[in-house]
Amino acid sequence: MRQLSKNDSDRLRALATQYGTPAYAYDAEIIRRQYQRLESAFSASNAKIRFAMKALSNPAVLSLLADLGSGVDAVSIGEVRLALHAGIPSSDISFTPSLPPIEVVQQAIDLGVHVTVDSLSLLEKFGRTFGSEVPCSLRINPHIKAGANKKVQTGHKKSKFGISVDFVERAADLVSNYGIKVVGLHVHTGSDVADAEIFVRSAEVLFAAAELFEDVEIFDLGGGFKVAYRFGENDADVELIGAKCAQIREQYIQRSGRRAEIWLEPGKYLVSASGCLLAEATTVKKSPAVTFVGVDTGLNHLIRPMFYDAYHEIENISNPSGVPQKYTVVGNICETDTFAKDRMLPEVREGDLLVFRSAGAYGFTMASQFNSHPRPPEILVDAEESRLIRRRETFEDLLTAYA
Repeated sequence: MRQLSKNDSDRLRALATQYGTPAYAYDAEIIRRQYQRLESAFSASNAKIRFAMKALSNPAVLSLLADLGSGVDAVSIGEVRLALHAGIPSSDISFTPSLPPIEVVQQAIDLGVHVTVDSLSLLEKFGRTFGSEVPCSLRINPHIKAGANKKVQTGHKKSKFGISVDFVERAADLVSNYGIKVVGLHVHTGSDVADAEIFVRSAEVLFAAAELFEDVEIFDLGGGFKVAYRFGENDADVELIGAKCAQIREQYIQRSGRRAEIWLEPGKYLVSASGCLLAEATTVKKSPAVTFVGVDTGLNHLIRPMFYDAYHEIENISNPSGVPQKYTVVGNICETDTFAKDRMLPEVREGDLLVFRSAGAYGFTMASQFNSHPRPPEILVDAEESRLIRRRETFEDLLTAYA
């Protein structure tokens, strides 16, 4: 990850002038670049990419990815409907919810999307309701800890996600009893995973479990590829991960004589670097211990630093050559909403434009109207053109759900 160029900064300043702050802006070319790199890295497996749309669910972004050949992975009926609204065929949509009732699964099936079952309880209800009529996948919890941040680990033994690898035989018994057609196995160990061996171990869990299910031919390796959030960091080596996964897939095919279709569900990897949050420094406030920079946004618009202890680079593009000083950057919410503590930045003056980098994933999608602040607009930049893909909310939007 590198600092913004002068051209990038000029363009962002122009966007702030045109659309105001705070605002989310996404670079379409970066999304294309990330997609093409991942597609190439897994070309030996002919992998299918299904964007984890919980990372960034704007229909304009979904349509952009669909044009590249991507499907989507949805985790709610709302996401399924957004994907359909964006023009993505139901055959290219996976539904991977967390602990849903069978009624929600029924809605997904009625919409024609592929369902992943994540518990023995749901699997039994699925069998009673659909028998062999509706194919599905099973999400397996591989009991693998991945990444350093415990808040984004989803594949360890105490995680709520998936059917424990220790209970796969119980799942196979239910499948046999109800004649369920399991055509896929799914795994996802978490986010910010750089170690290729984590993906290899996860794939090995799925390929071993497949021996118990005669109809399995889809192996969904999830996502979670590490992306850079700090200057000097690099994304995960997806070329290495892709090569290792291709090798273990080929070994499985040679050993079993069965088909093995690889699916991937990247989220942050495709959109994180494309996005930034533009904010104005509204207040510079000195105390005996710290100098605060207050901005016109808060955890209601970018919750990752408070929710995940996430790090985002911040650049002062109004005064890039200013003398570096130490600041604590905070939001305008009536809670502790610290974006950055003791961060060295070029001198910040009231009215300066600050850019929160790598905010394309889990930024707007986790935004709220907390403290009755409307949510910001979203802007898509493609080459030299920009367009509003979600307008700024107004006070009237705060009233729409009230009786």
